[in-house]
Amino acid sequence: MPISKAYQLCPHAVFLPVNFPLYHAVSAKVMRILRKYADSFQQVSIDEAYLDISGLSNYDAAEAYARVIKEDIRAEEGITCSIGIGPGKTVAKIASDYQKPDGLTVVRPEGVADFLSPMKVGTIPGIGKKTAMVLGTMGIITIGQLAAFDVQELIARFGRGGIAMQELARGIDRREVREKGMRKSIGREVTFAEDIGDPNVILSSLDTLAGDVHATLTGQGLQLRNLTIKVRFAGFVTHTRSYTADHFISDLTSIQRIARMLIQEFLGDQKIRLIGIRLARFDQNADRQATIDEFF
Repeated sequence: MPISKAYQLCPHAVFLPVNFPLYHAVSAKVMRILRKYADSFQQVSIDEAYLDISGLSNYDAAEAYARVIKEDIRAEEGITCSIGIGPGKTVAKIASDYQKPDGLTVVRPEGVADFLSPMKVGTIPGIGKKTAMVLGTMGIITIGQLAAFDVQELIARFGRGGIAMQELARGIDRREVREKGMRKSIGREVTFAEDIGDPNVILSSLDTLAGDVHATLTGQGLQLRNLTIKVRFAGFVTHTRSYTADHFISDLTSIQRIARMLIQEFLGDQKIRLIGIRLARFDQNADRQATIDEFF
């Protein structure tokens, strides 16, 4: 449930403050644990990563390996994690969400179709609400229906993206697990379940977004000069405001302070539907301390 919805339903509840330094510290420790188990490693968010373990002999060995990883994280950090194992990144990602919390789901190649077919098309990473709605008008509700649909009709509607969607629906994902190069931008946004007018809820959500982008920023050893916020009101009226610093920054406090400064003019009588943050103009953070794990 979005915290904005929880606040509406129970405004007198106690909402604990976020603790981003703690989240980032624990995330870094967990990622270091994961790195040592992977042939190739790719962190994609503060709490999610892909591991290439294709060097193992079979899926039984992979499942046993995953249990060792889960126990290592529990022993070292006292927290649980969910793991999905599959023949490609998309299937593994969906599998990791399948039995949360503390789940372990193994999808062997011969079981991909049965696993994916009954799920809604929006379960596929990259298929958002708008695309799922368009697919729904074509009679495509489940992943199985997308996998079996006439590819020429998909191409006519989505271009070559239609081919990519159908391949993912069939469990075909050729992307490698690898560290990414320097990004051009890092962005996060949130659409509220209902339009929000309470400045405290909006600012709290903005701080959360700032923490998310900061985690990605620091995870890749980057620092920034440009920060942009996006605000969307009812009727999809959208505004952006940007700030360019005269020097590179990388600390969470500065990101939150700038984002809060930029959004002030939009806090008023009009309710907000969506807010977002985008970081850009990066440089490698020369002050970042590398860990020994990064050299293996």
